[in-house]
Amino acid sequence: VQLRASGGGVVQAGGSLRLSCAGSGRTFSTYAMAWFRQAPGKERSLVATITWSESTYYTDSVKGRFTISRDSAKNTVYLQMNSLKPEDTAVYFCAAATRSRYSATFYVRASDYDYWGQGTQVTVSS
Repeated sequence: VQLRASGGGVVQAGGSLRLSCAGSGRTFSTYAMAWFRQAPGKERSLVATITWSESTYYTDSVKGRFTISRDSAKNTVYLQMNSLKPEDTAVYFCAAATRSRYSATFYVRASDYDYWGQGTQVTVSS
């Protein structure tokens, strides 16, 4: 059972990237999925989360710029990132919370998630 994140890279400020996170080994369609990020010297923090019914929650700093979505048929969650800023530079991790099955609750703590992808580096140059 694993989550595999991809799509990171180097982009100039104002540019866009789309991250993907593909699940394998089990279906994640009934669980909340999320994207977290961790910059050097900082704690891992929530970027966005999506419930099984596709309700979404974003941290304030990315509202209006990032969009989280999921394709349950493909067992995949996405993060579309537009208008990127240098402060968005970090390693981005996808995660799944099995405690969230069919739940409408937004899970915002890293400790709520028990499956993690390997991380993908996003670097935004000024």
